[in-house]
Amino acid sequence: MADNDNIVVATAERIFADLADPQTITHSTDASWRTPLLHALSDAGLPLSWVPESCNGSGASLADGFGVLSAAGRAGLSVPLAETMLAGWLLAQADIASPSDAMTIAPTLPKDRIALNDDGTLSGGARGVPFASEARHIAVLASGAKGLAIALVSTADCRITAGLNIASDSSDTITLDKVRPIVVKDAPPGIDITTLLLMGGVARSLQIAGALETMLEITVAYANERVAFEKKIAKFQAVQHNLAKLAGEAAAALAAASSAADAIANATRFDDAIFLEAVSAKIRCAEAAEKGAAIAHQVHGAIGFTSEHILHRYTLRALAWRDDFGNESHWAVELGKRVATRGADELWPLVAAR
Repeated sequence: MADNDNIVVATAERIFADLADPQTITHSTDASWRTPLLHALSDAGLPLSWVPESCNGSGASLADGFGVLSAAGRAGLSVPLAETMLAGWLLAQADIASPSDAMTIAPTLPKDRIALNDDGTLSGGARGVPFASEARHIAVLASGAKGLAIALVSTADCRITAGLNIASDSSDTITLDKVRPIVVKDAPPGIDITTLLLMGGVARSLQIAGALETMLEITVAYANERVAFEKKIAKFQAVQHNLAKLAGEAAAALAAASSAADAIANATRFDDAIFLEAVSAKIRCAEAAEKGAAIAHQVHGAIGFTSEHILHRYTLRALAWRDDFGNESHWAVELGKRVATRGADELWPLVAAR
């Protein structure tokens, strides 16, 4: 179903248009715009899209939720919507009810681990946790003596070291020192750190692809308005070439991210085919973010770097999202390992089956 025919996505886009206008946010002197936006998202049930009604959620499909994330990317959204959606999804895997307020998820980097102690408490840490300092709860995937567990933790019980990513959004370090979770349950089969990172990686891929769509729109519009040497710069062959390259990067990112999202939405488990789709999307979208941001700023010239222009809301977030849930270097290595393990004869059938 196309996004414009999807009532869930259409609702998200209306909210973003009304309450997350990039020009308004860029020129705002405070964060007062955040409260009505978060309230509207919550009232529409969007943050808990992936949580079934039995766990206090909206019960939307995975496809609907992925569509919302694409729209959030197109809006350059800087609130914990994706993080709350992912946290709710993780909690729902263990039939844990989600709280109604903002959440985030941990760990988000491949090498970080949180341990479930024998006494039921949690210890460990996680870096680069998005919006941890703004969330009320954290959905945690922890490793215990009996296997993996999913827990809901109050941020008030954690030590949070505030940090920022290159887009000036919260990217914090959390430390848990024998923290007693609100609730903890065994993780079901198939849910592990790789699964969590793949799900988060596809979410970020969709956001990057959405941001690139808006980058392209903004850049084409600017090229058709800016006049140099008595003609619009869009008439210059070099600029046309760059705009074509930007359009290509945006299209490639959208195709890769949408394919991965569709694969997950229609799968029953995270197998090698899902791994290939998700990892390929994260790698390709990260590459597109780097190339696309460079082209967009080159076309805009100096004005695109100013804090008053909206371009940086998209370029900086797309670049920051590359590192969340494993960067392209990590996933390229993991993909190589997976291919080597399967053997050369198994590679083409796997690729051709997608």
